[in-house]
Amino acid sequence: MTGARQCHLILAVDGRPMMHGWWAAEKTAREKFTSWVGERGAVPGARITLADDTTGQELMTWPQED
Repeated sequence: MTGARQCHLILAVDGRPMMHGWWAAEKTAREKFTSWVGERGAVPGARITLADDTTGQELMTWPQED
């Protein structure tokens, strides 16, 4: 599927990437984002980001910046 959209989910701790995931379906990626926040959000220094790999646009982030 060349040119297909991919959503990239990243868990970073203190700025270092620890986990990655890629999904073609944005709905699935958003569900995984919510799951990762619930499962890993309490890790000190954790930052979870969902981005569109095609455009580089950040779709969701946790924790949210002020």
